[in-house]
Amino acid sequence: MIVRIQGRLVELTDDAAIVDREGLAYEVMVPAYARSELAADLGDVISLHTLQYFEGSAAGANLTPRLVGFLRAEDRAFFKLFISVKNMGIRKALKALSTPAGRIAAAIEMGDAAALTKLPGIGKRMAETIVAELKGKARAHALADIIPETAARPEFSTDQKDAIEILVAWGDSRNDAERWIARVAQSNETPSGADEWVTAVYRLKNEGRAVKA
Repeated sequence: MIVRIQGRLVELTDDAAIVDREGLAYEVMVPAYARSELAADLGDVISLHTLQYFEGSAAGANLTPRLVGFLRAEDRAFFKLFISVKNMGIRKALKALSTPAGRIAAAIEMGDAAALTKLPGIGKRMAETIVAELKGKARAHALADIIPETAARPEFSTDQKDAIEILVAWGDSRNDAERWIARVAQSNETPSGADEWVTAVYRLKNEGRAVKA
């Protein structure tokens, strides 16, 4: 399983980034909202968090390997959640993600199916299905400044609460600090102690951003 690729961004197509790594060019499909960020990095070395899957009929003999890439690990995590929705295929999901994942997650958490219908390829029935299946699961991915303060907040451990206070003291808003701690909790990391939680937050903040040559 290919989970990350780093190389020089040599081309952007309508739905993919072409990444050159030691003379081999990889086609990595990317969501629409990421292409505007990547456009500024043409010719530079970038790092993408990837998912690998095989496209084609399971009953057929020809299965084509595909890579899907994201600038941030948390965007990849949201995409995995998004494609868990019934009848939400990978290409349909990529087309739908025309706006940052955080905004889509916020709409889900607020139960705003109407906002989801504005996404390409998402009709009323699919929007309602997305809300029904994912509401309550997408909060860690939502932009903190979009979800109302009255919305239920996740429960934090003592170490997590201490880490939040450190992040606030270092300049993060409380909403942002809680959001980042929640995202670390959704990742594969298992920090021990407030300092490790803070370290994990800063590592997550920096992960997936373009690496300059």
